[in-house]
Amino acid sequence: MLKPIIVGSLAVIMAGTAMATETAPDNVKFVEGEIQASLTGKAGDAKAGRDWYAGRKLGNCLACHQTTDLDELPFHGEVGPTMDGVADRYETAQLRAILVNSKQVFGDETIMPGFYSTKAGVRVADKFQGKTILNAQQVEDIIAYLTTLKE
Repeated sequence: MLKPIIVGSLAVIMAGTAMATETAPDNVKFVEGEIQASLTGKAGDAKAGRDWYAGRKLGNCLACHQTTDLDELPFHGEVGPTMDGVADRYETAQLRAILVNSKQVFGDETIMPGFYSTKAGVRVADKFQGKTILNAQQVEDIIAYLTTLKE
């Protein structure tokens, strides 16, 4: 008799953990230039974040930012600030806000796009209208990676 209760309880627990809470781009709350809560309800993976950060197809952060940790890769940009020591300059909540939508933090003049915003900027191809550049977990992974970049 005990066995069905345990199995049923286990199914409820597993279903609850499988349904991670993800904040939709239009529901992200900025408070004084910060986003305190994880977009996914779970921690990011710094190793995966390093890959997204360095990837030329999605994040493409290296196109604008020099990062010594990725010296093995060519073509670091100089449009944005160096990411060396970024974890010493910004709190996690500030980094999340900058990555989600830098225009909310720095103003509309910044060239950095909002990576988790449906309002990515001007001259966006029709097929990308209303879509984010990164998904919520990719943002959290990149934040996890950025927090490793200390002086």
